[in-house]
Amino acid sequence: MAADAGNWCLIESDPGVFTEMLQGLGVSGVQVEELYSLQDYETGLLKPVYGLIFLFKWRPGDEISGHPAPEATNVFYAQQVITNACATQALVNMLMNIDDPNVKLGSVLSEYKEFTKDFDASTRGLCLSNSESIRSVHNSFARPTLYEIDVKGGRDEDNFHFICYVPVGNQVFELDGLRDYPIKVADIPENKEWLECVRPVIQNRMDKYNEGEIHFNLMALIPNRKENLQAMLERIEEANENDCLAEQIEDIKRGIADEDYKMKLYRKENARRRHNYLPFILELMKALAKEGKLVGLVDKAIETAYERAGVLTTEKTMLQLKRKQ
Repeated sequence: MAADAGNWCLIESDPGVFTEMLQGLGVSGVQVEELYSLQDYETGLLKPVYGLIFLFKWRPGDEISGHPAPEATNVFYAQQVITNACATQALVNMLMNIDDPNVKLGSVLSEYKEFTKDFDASTRGLCLSNSESIRSVHNSFARPTLYEIDVKGGRDEDNFHFICYVPVGNQVFELDGLRDYPIKVADIPENKEWLECVRPVIQNRMDKYNEGEIHFNLMALIPNRKENLQAMLERIEEANENDCLAEQIEDIKRGIADEDYKMKLYRKENARRRHNYLPFILELMKALAKEGKLVGLVDKAIETAYERAGVLTTEKTMLQLKRKQ
């Protein structure tokens, strides 16, 4: 682990977060969309799908999904060498393997790719973790630290981990920063979508968990919807003789407006993620205490919490009696 790489914050698995990360890194031509099932890409996504970002509950000793591929020198892969960097690690590993002129990496990632092209995976990871530009974008999503509580004997927290899946040539690779090499998970037969090949791989990974556990999130990197809609609008408007395509034009304009609205919501949610609400909470508690309402609201909140947890009334009563002593 690089001693001078600094701290990296935890990143929430959310398309708005990852889309803004792309913008912060200077990447253009793409955006991130969440998938609610492994069939979503067949209906609602803009093609092509460049890659998938998969979040899961990490467990030590899990078997790999395919075969290590040290010979896959055509795959750009950087190992994760610092804690909490896996979100950006997965995103960057995926972007480095996109071969599409419509996707612009921007100066930061283009320079990183050029500088590390002849390095091994570990050294690439060290360079990534020590990139101040990349780390600043990642840490722009750090939540304000309100306070810290030193709890002894608490239960271990679940560990969640980001990896990505990308097609390179006629094969699909899993890029997990904690592995030594890219993992080849599938071949892509002729005339078959790569997503069809990777779907059983992801499903098999999910099936290894206990029934009822929900510890997964899947997102897709796709072309920028608004840019594609705008290009489509220009073409149709040029061909619109005698207003015969007026209905299609209005549909596209509504689609552009929908994308603008979605990005506006993303910006609002990301602003809320960064905002420090502690001063407001403290002032609210002071005001409630001054009016004599705070204790009653706390007791009501405890009662509601116990009811939702199915705790017996006698236990709630004992807790309230203890609070009054």
